[in-house]
Amino acid sequence: MAADQNLDKQTRTELEAAAFRTLVEHLRERTDVQNIDLMNLAGFCRNCLSKWYRAAADEKGLDIDYEQAREIVYGMPYPEWKAKHQNEATHEQKTKFAAANPGH
Repeated sequence: MAADQNLDKQTRTELEAAAFRTLVEHLRERTDVQNIDLMNLAGFCRNCLSKWYRAAADEKGLDIDYEQAREIVYGMPYPEWKAKHQNEATHEQKTKFAAANPGH
């Protein structure tokens, strides 16, 4: 039995949206966690969330481009976040990423 089978669609959507907002806020606060770390550990990163957000907007017929979606996820324009928080990936991080994501 699915845990959410007794929830109506609206409540389920509201709970999922709240969980998403909490995840995004957590990632905004954890600027020490690099996207490559997220990719290596979980197989997704802030950019993936941005792409999923944009895809969901497309499904609803909303005109939100990738850069706008990234600003929503990052909490600021991506170039600004990158300048403030992104570090060069280490050789170890790059090697692990290449092994886990061939052809990426």
